[in-house]
This record gives sequence, structure tokens and C-alpha cells, in this order.
Amino acid sequence: MNAKVVSIAAVLSIGIAGVVQAQQGSMTFFVTSAGPGKGADLGGLAGADRLCQTLAAGAGSRTWRAYLSTQGAGAVSARDRIGPGPWQNAKGMVIAKSVDELHGANNLTKQTALSEKGEMVNGRGDSPNGHDILTGSTPDVRVPAGDQDMTCGNWTKSGDGAAIVGHHDRLGLSDTEAARSWNSSHPSRGCSQDALRGSGGDGLIYCFAVK
Repeated sequence: MNAKVVSIAAVLSIGIAGVVQAQQGSMTFFVTSAGPGKGADLGGLAGADRLCQTLAAGAGSRTWRAYLSTQGAGAVSARDRIGPGPWQNAKGMVIAKSVDELHGANNLTKQTALSEKGEMVNGRGDSPNGHDILTGSTPDVRVPAGDQDMTCGNWTKSGDGAAIVGHHDRLGLSDTEAARSWNSSHPSRGCSQDALRGSGGDGLIYCFAVK
């Protein structure tokens, strides 16, 4: 390869890197590319928020929150944690302009629910399937009622229990509303990494910039 070709390749590489950095700088939403590796034990809400903040390090000085609900005393709804919007992914595509739009006719699909790296996250039909995203939220975006654990001990358990998950690719075993739900499709088989993987997940979460 001659010097001219090398020089052109270097310029293109710098240009692409600059575009990626600029896109990530405007990012206000992503699906985590990885979890802590302890199943649904995210270290509670604080640990989940910290994961979002860490992975979004290249997206400017924003405050990030995990889209997660908790149960019991001091219960919190995921909807109330993420700010007013609007939100866009690492490639500048708008996910939703407001909280109401996010929980209505949003633009969340496998092609738009990208990771903080701007990459698509595995969904149904991929190997392995990773479309189960932890939320702990009900279809009407409320905190799960009753004594049954639906948030893996408020995101501190990696053994028994369960967590409500959504499908970021909007696909499931059927064409029902639940199967297509991005934030409330079904409970997981357990809270461990293996249990989450067994039902099509990997301990991933949604992250939103609140400001």
C-alpha cells in the first residue's frame, strides 16, 4: 500500500470517528451493550444509574437514569425517573418527543433501540437472543402491585425471583400487544444471568438522559 492510499485511509478513519463522536454527543437514549454480569442484581437503582452514567461517558455531561421500577416502601415508577424528553439514539434518530409519546406511539424498534456504541442489540431470531430488557414495569406503566417479586428484589437479587421485561425489538412468540411491548412483555424465569438468558435476555436495561 503506497503512502497516498495510507494517507487517504487515515483521513477517512478520522472522519468516521468524528461523526461517531458527534452522534454520541447528542445521544439521550440507549440500551446497555452489557450488564454487570450478575443477572438482575444491578446494585439497586443507584447501581443501575451508575452503569448508565458510565456507559454514556462519551455523550457529554448529562445525567442518566435507568428505566426501572421498584416495589414496596418508597416504590418508584420507571416512567417518573427519566425526565420529560425528547430522546434520540446514538445515530440521532428520535425515539420519542415526550413521556406520553414514549408510552404511546413511539419509534422504538430493533433498528432504533441501539446501544451506547450505536450498534443494534440482538433480538428475536439472532443468536443469542437478547431482546428481554429489564424494566419491572406493568403495561399501564405502574409499579407492580402485590407481594410477588417482579423486580428481582428491587434489582439486588441474582437468584430466585422474577423481573418484568420488555422486548426492544417489538417481537415475541405471538402478535399480541404484550409480545410487542417494549417495556412490559412478561416476567423472567429468574434473576440469575442464566435464568435471564434462558428466556431471551442478558441483564440489559434502557438508559435515558434526564437533562
